[in-house]
Amino acid sequence: MSGGGAGRAVSGRAREAPAPQDERVSRRWFVERMAWVSSAAAAGTLFARTPAVASPRGPAMTPEAFGADIRPQEVDDLTQLTMSESMTLIRTGALDPRELVEAYVDRIEAFEGTYQAYADRPSRETLLAQLARTPDDERRAPLRGMCLAPKDNCYTADLLTEGGSLVFEGFQPDYDATCVSLMRAAGGLVVGKAQMGNLAGGRARVYGTTTPTTRNAWTPDDVRYSPSGSSSGTGTAVAARLAVAGLGTQTGGSVIGPSTAQGLTAVKPTFGRISLHGIIPLSYTRDHVGVMARDAMDAAILLQVCAQPDPNDPRTLGLPRPPNYALAATPFGGDRPRVRWTTRVGVWPEYLDGDNERVNELRRDFLAELERTPGVQIVPNVTLPDEWEELTSPPLGGSHGDPTAFFIEHLREDVRNFADRLPRFLNGMLQSADTYVKVQQARNLLRHRMVTQLFNQCDVVVTSAGGSFDGVGLPLACTPIGFDTDETTGARVPRGATLGAPPFGEERLLAVIAAYQAVTEFHRERAPDPAG
Repeated sequence: MSGGGAGRAVSGRAREAPAPQDERVSRRWFVERMAWVSSAAAAGTLFARTPAVASPRGPAMTPEAFGADIRPQEVDDLTQLTMSESMTLIRTGALDPRELVEAYVDRIEAFEGTYQAYADRPSRETLLAQLARTPDDERRAPLRGMCLAPKDNCYTADLLTEGGSLVFEGFQPDYDATCVSLMRAAGGLVVGKAQMGNLAGGRARVYGTTTPTTRNAWTPDDVRYSPSGSSSGTGTAVAARLAVAGLGTQTGGSVIGPSTAQGLTAVKPTFGRISLHGIIPLSYTRDHVGVMARDAMDAAILLQVCAQPDPNDPRTLGLPRPPNYALAATPFGGDRPRVRWTTRVGVWPEYLDGDNERVNELRRDFLAELERTPGVQIVPNVTLPDEWEELTSPPLGGSHGDPTAFFIEHLREDVRNFADRLPRFLNGMLQSADTYVKVQQARNLLRHRMVTQLFNQCDVVVTSAGGSFDGVGLPLACTPIGFDTDETTGARVPRGATLGAPPFGEERLLAVIAAYQAVTEFHRERAPDPAG
């Protein structure tokens, strides 16, 4: 196998693209739709317990997804390749997908005992048999041979789905979550079910205890440095090269947190963009499936596969059709790539005034790099929406009693199975009806003010308050921006930046991150192997 080039190709000519989707979708319509979601959730009409119809198939992959130039210094280790690079090599016949699967399984068998990224995984023979049944056709199976790691709250018919908890210990569904089904329909292989925090809370631990399991890929020999949560295993699997990409879920920071902590690029899309059917739920109105990858293009590819309407989840129906995310993540413009659309990048108040001066320095460098990018206009110190603190702080902020409704029967059966999460789930029983109504009203008001007050100042915002985007269903993305020394372990660890956007602003987020990654190398650095 051979390859050439020094990284992702930067197109000298911009392929014609329509205006980004956030400019073409009515924000008022989105606010009204989300108000309907809240009402439908209370009425009990949003959640299907079993599949109504077969899950849809993913779209044919666009040419931009195969545009990677292969770095020759990384060809000897197939797990170093990005998903786009692997897909390109397979497409040209330079790589046998069986080789790729073998390389990932070899690495898992060598290091999983240290990383503890997986709760359950198939055998080598099972994966190779699944690969043999995958069509050798890039249009039908563009992800052929890609080893992917969905979080363990995603249903899988052939593997356990335990949600990191004694509540679901030993549970194996009889169907796949829609997002898993779409990945498999596109040729992807589930190389393992990624460990997660107990019922999507905190870092992954031994079930029913506070003993950590999954290690941060950057400190594999030191359990003290957290992989973050609750999508701990997916973050570690991708960063440690035990998977090429994966899926997490986010109700309150659980995709962006582990991705930032482990040097990944992630996108938590607009609410409803990826189906929640077959996901162990926490909230009807805050849950999101997000993609976790090594760079902007890989995140765009996986988002393209999973962002499909699903008859089993009404929250996905009636949305604008997914745009070409891979095109948005393709930088262009010669030596100094530009963003595809002129973009105002707002800066959150006090974003550069944190307690960690090294992080402040990295953030300043990140903003300076963006400011040098053609097509980017920095808007310093955007003004937050009216009554920001009141609307984002307890009792109005957060998910509060939402999760309890899903777990009443489990609570009645044995509260001990909830372990340290029990107070969180009992909270819903103690919450008055008027408080619940006020929380829903506050979310709708905050959503309206964010799309009309915050995003009238900018198109994308660099934020230190990503959690506020979850409750209102707005998209987030993150990218690595440099490295710092952890005070506790003394280890070199990655730091990242989080960017938010208005409804359906995923293209903007990918375009800004892709332009930044075209002139930086932080996303290319790989975590060290365990010492053992």
